[in-house]
Amino acid sequence: MDAYVNEWLNLIIRFAHLITGIAWIGASFYFVWLDNHLETPPPEKAKQGIKGDLWAIHGGGFYEVAKYQLAPPKMPDNLHWFKWEAYTTWLTGFLLLSLIFYVGADTYLIDKNVADLTQFQAIAYGIGAIVLGVGCYEFLVRTQLKEHGLILGIILLILITAFSYGLTQLFSARGAYMHIGAIIGTMMAGNVFFGIIPAQKALVAAVEKGEVPDSKYGLNAKLRSTHNTYTTLPIIFIMISNHYPITYNSQYNWLVLVAIILITAAIRQYFVLRHFGKQKPLILVAAVAALIALAYAIAPQKLALSAVEKSQKITDLQVQTIIEARCSVCHSSSPTDNVFKTAPAGVMFNSLADIKRWAPRIKVRSIDASDMPFMNKTQMTKQERRILALWLVQNK
Repeated sequence: MDAYVNEWLNLIIRFAHLITGIAWIGASFYFVWLDNHLETPPPEKAKQGIKGDLWAIHGGGFYEVAKYQLAPPKMPDNLHWFKWEAYTTWLTGFLLLSLIFYVGADTYLIDKNVADLTQFQAIAYGIGAIVLGVGCYEFLVRTQLKEHGLILGIILLILITAFSYGLTQLFSARGAYMHIGAIIGTMMAGNVFFGIIPAQKALVAAVEKGEVPDSKYGLNAKLRSTHNTYTTLPIIFIMISNHYPITYNSQYNWLVLVAIILITAAIRQYFVLRHFGKQKPLILVAAVAALIALAYAIAPQKLALSAVEKSQKITDLQVQTIIEARCSVCHSSSPTDNVFKTAPAGVMFNSLADIKRWAPRIKVRSIDASDMPFMNKTQMTKQERRILALWLVQNK
């Protein structure tokens, strides 16, 4: 695919994914907040079958919201549904995954240092992992385990850990992270499609027939909605994780991902409890402490210099030569790379002044995380990275 066309498709689909994702997550956060803030209604409302209500003010107006125990005695003429936000978020997400990691599998998904896969094999493993992961979830959530939240949660955590480890043994680190995100995102959209919307349709059908709705439909939808609540922050992290190689380029990147999933889910738990008026600051403190501990555990080691290296002077010319050979293929005003036709993130190394300007980023991406050059396409050696590191130390 032409690089220019690819870039525009990437922009359009990513922008659409971002917009629809905001709409879905925003609606999800709002309804969780709404449900958790309902108060016991006054007697006259309770007699009408209302379970809870609340008053709110926004945008210069007052709002009165009421939730029925099961359903109103008569369906309103205009009933608003919330489903297309989820479906379009999944659709645009899958299109983006396909464009970047399947059409561009040789560039973004396949890492020959991890597994020597063909493009067909990589795509098959990727789609297979999504289908298998979501299939496992759908099977489990339809069993009696749905009545035992803690046990189900532990089993799901074990599964996501196994998938995280397995995919990091097949794909590039960023490709593995994105496929875990695809599994979770598809599971969340599946909760809407397979559980929440069918339950809502059953409730509407019962009311239209003048029947008493079966409470199991509402409980099933509530369970799946709760699962989506706790996976929202993990999925948001995975969406932006490609910008932070300090996480996915760790030796134990699969374990780092699982740790971040747990930390972000705990943060969400704190806010859910807060909706009920339950202040549990220790949850937030523990999550922050765990994040700090994680950052410390995966921090790059300080450069240990030998006596010879301390006396060795790295010249600017040596550094320029390395940067020109290994980095300027992409990061220049006129890139020659077959994929990147404009300098990624606007970073250019056209002169020594440019190199010094971007020195902190060179350290983070080429020394600490070692994810640059991208997928090490230009074969930067460990010795060259060592030279860059020494030069950075000497020019602090």
